[in-house]
Amino acid sequence: MNYEEKRVNLVKQLILEKRIKTKDVEKAFLEVERENFVPDKIKQYAYMDTPLEIGNGQTISAPHMVAIMVEGLDIKKGQKILEIGAGSGYHAAIVSKLVGKKGHVYTVERHSSLVENAKKNLKKSKIENVTIETGDGSEGLQKYAPYNRIYVTCAAPDIPQPLIDQLKKNGKLMIPVGRMISQLELIEKIENKIHRKNLGGCAFVPLVGKYGF
Repeated sequence: MNYEEKRVNLVKQLILEKRIKTKDVEKAFLEVERENFVPDKIKQYAYMDTPLEIGNGQTISAPHMVAIMVEGLDIKKGQKILEIGAGSGYHAAIVSKLVGKKGHVYTVERHSSLVENAKKNLKKSKIENVTIETGDGSEGLQKYAPYNRIYVTCAAPDIPQPLIDQLKKNGKLMIPVGRMISQLELIEKIENKIHRKNLGGCAFVPLVGKYGF
């Protein structure tokens, strides 16, 4: 199976749909091999633009949703990023390319089996600037705070206060809010005031934890 050809075709599709808008994001999607982040039995679906089951009732997000989130966050080289919900490690892998070698991605996952799997997937993909921790992502990850960008890959009842607290001034936070059909919200912390922007409907697994469902 020619995964590279499928990857190129997916990226072309996402550009046509205006999900991928910038050259940096295009390059990241071309460099990260999504087949390394899906279970062996469904590798043939790696480049379908759809969420896929990865175990523990969790999914790897559809590529178009990853593109929407990373484009909306306007990620820069050298930034420190917090991800809530590592899953299989794919989303963090894309972000790792955007922050470059001088940047770093910290990610929290509550399922220890997914943490181990994500570590293997990232190692296989030769990605070294991602740190995965097991824990309650709804509380963020205080020990490496503050962060330039934070994003959440599961739907929350509202924006957890620890995530706002751990965001740098002029930082951006992206999070799906609401049960079942969620609204993707972009939060900007400008001069310690919070500005919320609704980017439209989306569907994510629920955030579980102290500030989750």
